[in-house]
Amino acid sequence: MLHSRKINQWIIPLAASVLFAACASNEKEETKKTEPVIDNILLKEWTGPYGGVPAFDSMKLEDVKPALLQGMEMNLADIDAIANNEAAPTFENTIVEMERAGAPLNRAFNYYGILSGNMSSPEFREIQAEMAPKFSEFSSKITQNEKLFQRIKSVYDASQKTPLAADKQRVLDLTYISFTMKGAELDSTKKAEYAELSKQLSSLYTKFSSNTLHDEENYVTYLTKDQLGGLSEGFVKSAAKIAADKGKEGMYAITNTRSSMDPFLTYSTERELRKQVWTNYYSRGDNGDEFDNNELIAEVLRLRRKKVELLGFKNYADWRLQDRMAKTPENAMNLMMAVWPAAIARVAEEVADMQAIANKNGDKITIEAWDYRLYAEKVRKDKYNLDSEEVKQYLQLNKLTEAMHMVAGELFNFKFTPVPEGSVPVFHEDVKVWEVTDLTSGQNVGLWYLDPYARQGKRSGAWATTYRSQSSFDGDKNVLASNNSNFVKPAPGEALLVSWDDATTFFHEFGHALHFFSSDVTYPTLNSGVRDYTEFQSQLLERWLATDKVINNYLVHNKTGEAMPAELVAKIKKASTFNQGFSTTEYLASAIMDMKLHLADPATIDIDKFERETLVEMNMPKELPMRHRTPHFGHVFSGEGYATAYYGYMWADVLTADASEAFAEAPNGFYDKELAAKAVKFLFAPRNAIDPAEAYRLFRGRDAKIDALMRDRGFPVPAK
Repeated sequence: MLHSRKINQWIIPLAASVLFAACASNEKEETKKTEPVIDNILLKEWTGPYGGVPAFDSMKLEDVKPALLQGMEMNLADIDAIANNEAAPTFENTIVEMERAGAPLNRAFNYYGILSGNMSSPEFREIQAEMAPKFSEFSSKITQNEKLFQRIKSVYDASQKTPLAADKQRVLDLTYISFTMKGAELDSTKKAEYAELSKQLSSLYTKFSSNTLHDEENYVTYLTKDQLGGLSEGFVKSAAKIAADKGKEGMYAITNTRSSMDPFLTYSTERELRKQVWTNYYSRGDNGDEFDNNELIAEVLRLRRKKVELLGFKNYADWRLQDRMAKTPENAMNLMMAVWPAAIARVAEEVADMQAIANKNGDKITIEAWDYRLYAEKVRKDKYNLDSEEVKQYLQLNKLTEAMHMVAGELFNFKFTPVPEGSVPVFHEDVKVWEVTDLTSGQNVGLWYLDPYARQGKRSGAWATTYRSQSSFDGDKNVLASNNSNFVKPAPGEALLVSWDDATTFFHEFGHALHFFSSDVTYPTLNSGVRDYTEFQSQLLERWLATDKVINNYLVHNKTGEAMPAELVAKIKKASTFNQGFSTTEYLASAIMDMKLHLADPATIDIDKFERETLVEMNMPKELPMRHRTPHFGHVFSGEGYATAYYGYMWADVLTADASEAFAEAPNGFYDKELAAKAVKFLFAPRNAIDPAEAYRLFRGRDAKIDALMRDRGFPVPAK
């Protein structure tokens, strides 16, 4: 995997703009002030152990809409009280009160997020479609509240003469910038237009997500017993169970998700079926029917351009990147294009190796996109005598979970203890919960929820989220965080075995969770993430999967319990840069496309034509697709979190490679206590309380260098 697994947290459409202080965690902290009596369970304060937990076992679909409507009313009442305060504006009576506002609505949004990302249904999607424009209107009522903004501006202007304490200044700066970026300084006519454009976009984002999920749920490939060539026993058993659950007893189902598609394309010997499965997956949102996303995307691009033109920007990318590490689209493109030539050159080498194997075997084919994974495996075996299926026998999900918890103890001083089943409410029987404690103090840090399996109504991919983030301005809050995956559930009694890439993804998402648990900030807004930085910490944690402590103690054979043999470990490490052409190119193509779409004139754009022509201009190898083709690019078109920001994974990977070299060079390597403490102090605990570039310099003593990234991928280091 290189990048789509990051994907990080579920994002309610427009949630990031609905509650400015909810930020990346979609959650603000509980308030100490007295709240009105609330009957709706989704709005009520959380009760029970661990500082209170969501009542996931009590949420009902019929409660969702009333909770959201009442929660928005309550939140707006909080905002009006702040805006109409007759006292002179201060940090305490304006910014701090904004940090407290809307606690009931934030609680409701946690349930909404679960129903959206983990347990969607046609009935829920109807509610989503109805609520999306209401969320947008609600957001606009806050960001366009003139009295409120004048109070914020007054506090901000005063701070330019007499700066506040560092964390207060940071939250004030972020709040002020957030409001100005959303049109707070526009005149009344332009504000109304901006709000209407936001409202239209919110509905389009919801429709995009629904269309994509429709195609994921409805394009299933059913196999008969004579079509299972090359597939592992465990995969076949899982496919049989999925088919049976879908009323197709005696057949085998390949679902239209990456977790099902990827292993099928890697091992199936049925070329025409590989083509069918590949086509189903990469055609999501692009089937020329009522669920086609192409014209919807074109309209999104037009509306986004109109919005930012109101703010004086020439395109969406210029507007979006002003508060990111890259600062400008040119800087982001320069990084991507510095890597792109080496990536596609490596693809050419990989394809040549694959074609040679095909020719040697007398297969009489020309390598196509649906052949790439299968023949890459053949090359891996030929070049490195490494069989991914053999490696998979040592990658059990439960043992990987134990390994992650060990790493958390060694680096972060956290202990993970399973919570007795039934003692904490969960939204599905597959969800397991662990208590997280600090090994030194013995104090509770929070709870970790794990939802590992794919199911009907669950969005694809892997992500992390928080139900409650840490902050201390109203008493220290513990953290409720979750990791969510889409592994195909094994047949009863079978171990869940995953690929090395999937194991890497698992560690990556856990890195997000550790970022949440490590947080040490005063104000909720400081838990927000800078998009081209927030993936860095999770990418960094991936590196511990390949450490000796993990390999020797947790990568054990699922049948014999024996540790992974030293010769197999050596093969894995020797092949560490294998297939980097594929993984880098498929990701970068999506990231470059994201940027180019938002820099192009959207007036008469034809999405299908633009995608095809742009890939030709880029010399995109025909033997592989973008990781996310435009019609199902949910990162970018189901909301605004990653729009013109998908490059951020590469930006963060420069930091990751550079920081990894620091650990590799440390006296005790990746488990060096002194360097780990420094990483927690400067890279994890501050969240967004420190400017990311400065935080990295505090850790490394200098800025990151691209050379480490190129070495990491086995690419030539650019000449100085």
